[in-house]
Amino acid sequence: MRRTDPEGRGPVRYGPPLPEDGLPVPPGLAAALAAAATRTEGEPIGGGADLTGAACGYWERRGLTAEPGLVAAAPGAPALLLALTAALGGDVLVPRPCAAWWAPYARLLGRPVFHVATPAESGGVPDPFALLETVRRVRAEGGDPRLLVLSVADDPTATVAPPDVLHECVEAAAGAGLHLVSDETWRDTVHDPHETVLVSPAEMLPDRVTVVTDLAGALLPPGWPAAVARFPVDDSGRALHARVLDVLTALGARIAGPVAVPAACALAEPEPVTARVRAAVRLHACVAAAVHKEIVAAGALSRPPQAGRHLYADLGPLRPALTARGVGDAQELEDFLAARLGMSAPGGHRFGDALGALRVRLSTGAFLGRTDEERAECLASPMPLELPHVQRALTHVKSVFDDLRDDARRREPPR
Repeated sequence: MRRTDPEGRGPVRYGPPLPEDGLPVPPGLAAALAAAATRTEGEPIGGGADLTGAACGYWERRGLTAEPGLVAAAPGAPALLLALTAALGGDVLVPRPCAAWWAPYARLLGRPVFHVATPAESGGVPDPFALLETVRRVRAEGGDPRLLVLSVADDPTATVAPPDVLHECVEAAAGAGLHLVSDETWRDTVHDPHETVLVSPAEMLPDRVTVVTDLAGALLPPGWPAAVARFPVDDSGRALHARVLDVLTALGARIAGPVAVPAACALAEPEPVTARVRAAVRLHACVAAAVHKEIVAAGALSRPPQAGRHLYADLGPLRPALTARGVGDAQELEDFLAARLGMSAPGGHRFGDALGALRVRLSTGAFLGRTDEERAECLASPMPLELPHVQRALTHVKSVFDDLRDDARRREPPR
């Protein structure tokens, strides 16, 4: 994972995977997988009736009309985005920063990818004026922008775009003739649903939005690849769905039969599943808030995390101390923090940010312990931050960042 690609941002072709949940597999889903382990028939391309029907129910409970014939399932969201990009054609627009796996799949197809400026308070949803200017510029240069990928509950920034900002962006995209892919992998991981309003672009522009949800975000363990896509309920959606199935067929991208069973079970959202999701969200939110408090106290810049199991930090204010340690860009910051913290710390360059910006994504799963027993204890505890192994991890992070803060202050020029 060294800096080898000609773009000068390191080998960012496929980037880091989804942040690990770190928690033991829920017993009900483990039992469903075990019961399906002897299943010999393959799951159809796009998913069988049980899986697509469960996906429709999942979206309808969230206010989105869905038809089984306009749903596609695949072994992970990357396969769906690759198929959508191939089916739609044209150039691709993404926010800056964005999920690490969005841009590489367009590049794999030889499609240009253009990053659009995105305000810090609305991570995942580009500024509407910047979006229109980017479309204008690309078309003036002979390009053909057709697809905008965005997310309202964002990886990597862990923020949720305000509905008014999302509405302005969706209107701009519609006016520019773009099709939208809304990555809603993290929509069920909003930390405080009573305070944070999350709206899907498909509610605002139903005929031009395809919704993609990777079940590893909230419902399934990350090691069980399964994702679903909801297409517009009209003739254009049916045509796009058919083209996507053609691409998935060519790729042989079908969900493994045994995984399809717990995926359908999770999408049906029985009470044990929803209770486990709520408990996991509470745990990750608690840890994310604690980590955020420590790194901000040390002088780093970071928006309060609102969703997911990660947070995004800008260590620019600590640059003097980092420079003294040989850290001058995001790749070197990634290497430095991974070594000092003992956990994965992908630099912002992996998410489309500038290499020279000292930004990093930290994930909460690494703070929950090293064994299933410790992680299960976190999940069951009403006060997980008081568990000894969690305290040790947080104290270590605090010491690393406090050391950088103190060194940066010593290096400040006298006033």
